[in-house]
Amino acid sequence: MDADGLVAARGALDTPLPWASVTKLLTAYTLLVGVRRGAVSLDDEAGPRGSTLRHLLAHASGWAFDERFVLGVPGRTRIYSNAGIDAAAVLLARAADRPFAALLREWVLDPLGMAATRLVDRPSSGLVGPASDLAAFAHELLVPRLLTPAELAAATTVSFPGVRGVLPGIGRMDPNDWGLGFELRDGKTPHWTGRRNAHSTFGHFGATGTFLWVDPEAGLALVCLTDRPFGPWALEAWPALSDAVLEAAAAGRSGGGR
Repeated sequence: MDADGLVAARGALDTPLPWASVTKLLTAYTLLVGVRRGAVSLDDEAGPRGSTLRHLLAHASGWAFDERFVLGVPGRTRIYSNAGIDAAAVLLARAADRPFAALLREWVLDPLGMAATRLVDRPSSGLVGPASDLAAFAHELLVPRLLTPAELAAATTVSFPGVRGVLPGIGRMDPNDWGLGFELRDGKTPHWTGRRNAHSTFGHFGATGTFLWVDPEAGLALVCLTDRPFGPWALEAWPALSDAVLEAAAAGRSGGGR
């Protein structure tokens, strides 16, 4: 995708597949729309003592991976936490007095035309939908309509700089930079994006062999859905694919094409 829409695609774009942790991007976006609407604030207390909604979205609350068990002091360590993202969704649902799935549908999915995508499980990992819908969300991240460009820029800037932690499936990173729901590439090595991706690239990948990244410097977004669980194959295939896409785009632009 670029700012004008779909550039190239391969495979079945309309086959629903599970998005796993790429779901977190949509959940975070719904929370950010909720902040914009005044339903919640990033400074609202949420999670363990001393934690806020900002901590939960940035995986800096100190909660464990999949349970509300305190492993660290808020803001000190980047502990990737499904429990934290789920708790953030509960906070919004209570504040708005509506089910989170309904808010996700009304505030994000329907406005972006993502009619074939549905939340079938927890907000941290439960979306199922086709690549065409995920591409629609990627386009929103390139040309935001539901948030202002400044709000999206703030969400894709490092929250709690200098915090180290483990990037799931890849390894320990120091720092392990993260925005508000968005994983930030920065200088991480190794990484699931390409060597040609700018440090400003942001996105997420999931255990179902799924990813989405946006490279603001290239003005491009790339999404991938598969029916193959994440594994070593992905860390070989995804960076190579990303580099090939960026190289082809650069060559097309230098030749006067899109």
